[in-house]
This record gives sequence, C-alpha cells and structure tokens, in this order.
Amino acid sequence: MSESDLSQVSVAPTRAGARAASAPLALDVASLFADEVVGSTGAGGAPLDEKLRQAYFWMVNHAIISPHYDVEFHDPARARTSFRLGDSRASVDLPTDQSYSSFVLLPLLTFAVRGRCLLVGGPGRGKTASAILMGVLAGYPVRDVRRAMQHGHPQLTVQDMFGTPLPRDLVAAESLQDIDVAWRSWLGMRVKIVDEYNRIPTRTQSALLTVLADGYVEVFDQVYETGASAWYLTANDDAGGGTFQVVDALRDRIDVVVKALAFNPRFLGDLVTRAERGLRPEEHVPPGIVFDADEHERLHREVLAVPFPAPVRRRLEHFAAQLELLERAAWQLEYRTKDTAQLAGVDPHVLAVADDGRDRVEDVGGQTINGLSVRALQSLIAYAKAMAYFRGDAQVTLDDLRVVLPFVLHDKLHPDLASPAFDDPAREPLRTDRVSWIRDLFDTACRQYDAQGLDDDDPVGDVLAELAGGLDGLDEAAVRARLTRIEALLAGWEQATKLHGDVYQDALALKYAHQRYSSYLTWLHWSGA
Repeated sequence: MSESDLSQVSVAPTRAGARAASAPLALDVASLFADEVVGSTGAGGAPLDEKLRQAYFWMVNHAIISPHYDVEFHDPARARTSFRLGDSRASVDLPTDQSYSSFVLLPLLTFAVRGRCLLVGGPGRGKTASAILMGVLAGYPVRDVRRAMQHGHPQLTVQDMFGTPLPRDLVAAESLQDIDVAWRSWLGMRVKIVDEYNRIPTRTQSALLTVLADGYVEVFDQVYETGASAWYLTANDDAGGGTFQVVDALRDRIDVVVKALAFNPRFLGDLVTRAERGLRPEEHVPPGIVFDADEHERLHREVLAVPFPAPVRRRLEHFAAQLELLERAAWQLEYRTKDTAQLAGVDPHVLAVADDGRDRVEDVGGQTINGLSVRALQSLIAYAKAMAYFRGDAQVTLDDLRVVLPFVLHDKLHPDLASPAFDDPAREPLRTDRVSWIRDLFDTACRQYDAQGLDDDDPVGDVLAELAGGLDGLDEAAVRARLTRIEALLAGWEQATKLHGDVYQDALALKYAHQRYSSYLTWLHWSGA
C-alpha cells in the first residue's frame, strides 16, 4: 500500500442501479422552499449520495480495516446461500446484495444526519481513528481535529471543556454579563469528538448534556450557540460504565451505538505495510470525498427529504406498539405501561410475571422492560432515511429500517433477561448479543403483522385517516355514524381479543378519535349548525 493507493477513489458508480441524480426524491413542504433540490452535486460533480458512498468505500478499503459485512442486504431475485459451522451450527450467510460494515457505515450515516454516535469497544480497536476520519471528511485539517478532540478524565471541569472567563473581566466586572468567556474552538466545529466520555465527572457530563440536547453551552451567564453538528463519543465499556457512571439523560441523547468488531488477523499484512511506510490514513484523505460546510448542509437536507412510505411506517408502528403495555401497572387504561411501573420504583418484570393473560414467549413486549421514547423513534426515522439515501433508494424500504434499527435502539430498548423467551438454549446468545436480539424482535413483530393481514385490514387506520381529513362540514348524522363505528370496533374486541400491545395502543387511538368527534358534536349543538 502506497500513498497513491490511499488517494484512490472509486471512479465507477459505487452502487449499480442507485437512484440517479436526475431523478430527485419526493420533497416535503419544507423542501419546496429550500435553496437546493434533492439530487444536487458536490464540488467534484458527483451527486452527494454517490460522494457519500465513495467516502464509505475509501474508508473501508484504505482506512478502517473492518472486513466485516454485518449489515446484510439480499436481492430477492437471487437464491440465498448459507452454511452451518461448528457444534453451535453458526450460520455463515452470504449476502446477495451490496452489504456493509456497521463500524464504518453507521458513523458515516451519523455524519449525514448530524446525529450522535457512540463507538464502543476495547482499547486499540480504532474507535478514535474512525471519529478523527469523520472530522477530516468535514474538511478540517488532521491537526485541528486532534487538537479539538475532548479527552475524558476525572479532573475535567466545565470550564476546561467549554471555555474560561477572561481574568481581567473577573476582577473588573460589576455583573456576570460583563464577563467575556474565551470559548473553546471545538464548539463551533461541524464534527465534535469526545473520547472516553464515561471518564468525565458527573457535573461536567450534565453540561455536556446541554450541548448535545439543545446546541448551546452556558458559562458565567454567557451563552455560546454551537450549531448543528455530528457528534462522536467513545467508550471502552459497552455498559456505559467507567470512572464515572454515565448519567441516563446523556445516554438517552445518543442516537446510535456501534461496536468496534474484533480485528481479523488475516489482514495483518495491511498493518505491517502501514508500519513500514509510516502511513496514517487520516493524513491522506482524498479531497474528492471531503464535504465542505455547504455540502454538509445540503447532504443533511437531502437525507431528510427521503420519503418514509406508509407500509414501512405501519410495520414500525406495529413493532413500537408491542413494547409499552404492562397491563397490571395501573387501574386507568392510559397508565397501564412499563413507564408507570418504573416511575413507581416497581420492577416491570414482577408485574409481567403476574399477568398470565398472554403467551410471554410469543409476545414481543414480554421480552423488554421498557418501551420506546419519541426521541428514539425520531432517531430511527432519521437513520432509516440515511440508509435509504446511502443505498440510492427512492424511498425507505423495510430492509433499510431493519438494518439500522438494532444500532439505534441498542441503548434504548432493554431486555427482560428473566423472560421465558430467553430460556430456549438456542436463544441463549441473545442475552449478550443486543443487536441480534433487537433485530429478532422486529422480525417477529413483522411476521405477526403479516399474519394478521394488517396491510389490507386496518380499521383503526381507516378511522384515523377519516379523522385526519378534517371535521369541517360534517353534519350530526355523519358524526354519530363515525362514533357508532368506533364503539363497534371496541365492542368487537371486548370478548374476542386479548389486550396485546397493539390492541392497547389502538384502543387509546380510538378513544382519542371518539373524544374529537364527541367534542365536535357538542359544538354543533351549541352553534346550532
């Protein structure tokens, strides 16, 4: 491997059949008023999605030695081939469509959506090197990226991390507003790196949380707006431990968790070559895959413009609906959730064991001790759009959603390890393999969705779609007919259906629609319409 080898970028299209720049994605209302349109090109003339793929293949072929294809895609037109090895019958699945290494791909998608990525793995696995490459892709010199990187340590203070008040102002100022702060330069960068974030003291973590969550930092009553950026945090401990336990609110702000997979010794020759020639990939990033500030902004907008079609959204809705219900957590319907138990200091598993009304092996929600927050779902939508954009798809597919879902929900969805679903010896590895467990949950929910035929039979969806059409112009007879339809649906479930998570959420949705119509009916009577 020579320096010229490191500078090579694929000239041919990196993905056959990818959406052409001349075929723009469907735009939402906000996109219609944007300065640029989807399918725009970078400085080198390539569409930004192609440039993003060029960056991936340069990184995976020349920079990050990660010969793993754990993000698998399959072409439905081609027969799949797999082999079983060893006593455990470990499956070797050979992908039939272009597949990727999560350790390279997910940080790159984070760059595109300007999200927050946590890289976990043992020391020396390439976490920091990967984060530095993201900074260089944003157009910053390697030296500046390294200097701007924040290193977690037990003595790190808020002022060390963000800024220091000027000494002369501390002496002469009559109020806090008179004190100028010398802000750290890294705060204004479009790529921010915090190495070993679980070694940062709790108080400093709280200040870091404000920057991650709200995009500003405050020192001595002075506020610095950091702007939109991609964040990369690293930790050696997958559980988030370290010198200091990471506060839950900070962990919750992380969008995606990526593991640095073990090095394959078959590729030791690449390390030998780098050592002999003193090559550092981050110092030889080709200019053609660097995104300037304008391109980075346009890239982000194009990703968000990727359509998320209803059939894919419905499967995500069905999956999320399974997770929150805990029937014995409360008396009132709205509070029968795992969150109610958690807030009361009660172990959700204890209440779940007492509920013998459903099959706790087949029930997807029976394997978790929590549901999904709005923030987690928003992150999942963004990364699914980024995955579709990266692959050149015209819209998000179920495969796009399926492959990113375990990485986004890695720290968001917690297993109930005492669930009987883990008692099967064949499922024992899922206790430690969080990625496979979450993907198996989603696959199970999708199979149940298909078995129920919910694509073709979704009466609750029909009720909500009708309501979304508006109430203007409806007369009393039409409103009463809709109220009767809602009540009939609930009556039909009363004797024939167990209260599974999707039924619970649908019942709440019907109650919402019923209240909207009831309030409108009251208004009709009051107004004399």
